[in-house]
Amino acid sequence: MRIWTILLGLLFSATALAEDAPIGYVKTRSGEAYVISGGAKAQAKPGTPVFVGSQLKTGAKSSLGVTFKDETVMSFGPDTELTVDEYLYAPSQGKLKLASKLAKGSLNYVSGVIAKLQPDAVSVTTPTGTIGVRGTRFAIMIEGE
Repeated sequence: MRIWTILLGLLFSATALAEDAPIGYVKTRSGEAYVISGGAKAQAKPGTPVFVGSQLKTGAKSSLGVTFKDETVMSFGPDTELTVDEYLYAPSQGKLKLASKLAKGSLNYVSGVIAKLQPDAVSVTTPTGTIGVRGTRFAIMIEGE
């Protein structure tokens, strides 16, 4: 009985670690930019990890570039706020998903493997609608409140 308890504990620990693994990293930053993950606010710099649930923020006259595990690239202009709501990248298991929410600012998006293998698995929600990614690139700007 004790060995089963230990094995189940190891299995749940491995699952938790996989879910807490970074899904991408900051590649570039200019000016004031932050990655907020699990309530902790970190100054963005090349190599800063991004997780599911991370909020990416830029200040005035700032920019930020993030590359995800599937080679999706997102670049953000000044005064931008984006949250990564979902990210699944297990192509051998057919588990692919990238869902984010752009609250304000500007985003330049370049598709990675997820959008190439399963285009309907990528979406960006804005205050006025949802963008279903079907191509390889797009840019969007949200102005005002």
